[in-house]
Amino acid sequence: MSQIALPLKAGASGPSRIVIGSANQAALEALAAPQTWPFRTAILAGPGRCGKSLIARWFEAAGGADAIDDADRLDETELFHRWNRAQEAATPLLLVTGLHEGGWRVTLPDLASRLGAALQLEIGVPDDAMMAELIMLHGELRALPLGPEAAAYLAARCERSHLGAEQVVDAIDRLSLERKAAPGPAIWREALEQLLGPDEPRLI
Repeated sequence: MSQIALPLKAGASGPSRIVIGSANQAALEALAAPQTWPFRTAILAGPGRCGKSLIARWFEAAGGADAIDDADRLDETELFHRWNRAQEAATPLLLVTGLHEGGWRVTLPDLASRLGAALQLEIGVPDDAMMAELIMLHGELRALPLGPEAAAYLAARCERSHLGAEQVVDAIDRLSLERKAAPGPAIWREALEQLLGPDEPRLI
């Protein structure tokens, strides 16, 4: 499993690197070759907490490119102007959005036609190996000793998503502080029970 380090300032909060795995590898490979994008424009969609904003920051930091986070929340006329400016400057443009049922619906016709031609990328569901890496990363951010054994146990049982990895580590951190004990199997299981319910078959 590989990772991308982010050029963040000292003291920055949140993850300092992007875990690369089954959910995002194809998207990252496409982002590394913006010269192949239609009209030098790509749209990256994904669920909450999946690292879209981190990827946008990495893309911009690579130089010579523009990224707009939460592009689907931006005024459409302003977004159309941004698209035009990127075209005039021959600058690759990455638009980052959440997932929308039925797709991102753009009402401005000129903008809709241009975004419809853009490269469409999506961050998917992590596999076990990526989930384990995400769990260890969130453990490091909280100074929790969650090594490969803990990560493998939790990855196979928690909600399979970037948010699920974050939530289970947050629950373990809270329980560890409440119990005044290092996180071990008993705390791992209690955290999972709190998140999934004690009757969840995956806990067996």
